[in-house]
Amino acid sequence: MKKVYTFLLLFLTITTTLSAQEMKKLYAKVVNDADDKPMKAVHVVNLTTIKGVITNEKGEFQIDAKAEDILFFSFLGFKSIKVRVTNDMLKYKNSSTIRITELAYALEKVVLTPYQLTGYLDIDAKNVPIRPNYRYRIAGLSTGYEAGEKAPGAISTVLGAIFNPADFLQNLFGKKPQQMRKLRQMKEDDRIRELLASKFDRQMLRELLQVERVDIDEILSLCNYSKTFITNANDLQILDAINDCYEEYKVLSRQKK
Repeated sequence: MKKVYTFLLLFLTITTTLSAQEMKKLYAKVVNDADDKPMKAVHVVNLTTIKGVITNEKGEFQIDAKAEDILFFSFLGFKSIKVRVTNDMLKYKNSSTIRITELAYALEKVVLTPYQLTGYLDIDAKNVPIRPNYRYRIAGLSTGYEAGEKAPGAISTVLGAIFNPADFLQNLFGKKPQQMRKLRQMKEDDRIRELLASKFDRQMLRELLQVERVDIDEILSLCNYSKTFITNANDLQILDAINDCYEEYKVLSRQKK
């Protein structure tokens, strides 16, 4: 009889654990922390499942989640935050209120005339200081690389030129292979693509891929994307560029074998 009770207790424990891990519908509301007003069109992404939604006019949203999932909240001009889902948030409908804080921008002093110019071209051309410029070469490469005070990363750019972008991606994501699966998931999910298409700050992309901004820029640079594209493209275009680069070099790598 004791064995039966032990078995039942074990069964109930396992059932409870599995039940707690089931995906449920989370209902919550996002407000401005300054005045408690509801925030419309806030982007909410479950970083665990790679699914996203947008808050309605009342600041409300619903999203599939389970305990311990991480939700990422972002809105232009407001500080992005991450919130861990709890059992209480899933249990009580509309009981959770997420507060986001507006960013404060400080304008820096702008110097309009760093040099004393007279307005006469012949004189001013002589007064403007000459900045040293350098050119780097690597044995075996036919191309030289120019850099000066405005390009402190010139040497790393030269060295980066000899690496395969696919190798860089593999090194970046190889230690966490789930990131490449996330990349494919994001590319196939229409809602995530809609969210990324409206963003230019790389914050959501960084959180989804778990990489730093410098990693994203380095990948695109090695994949021969221009500085203009890297600077001006929206997050969806960046996502597609990274994915296309990786797929392209995977094909080339297979063909060489």
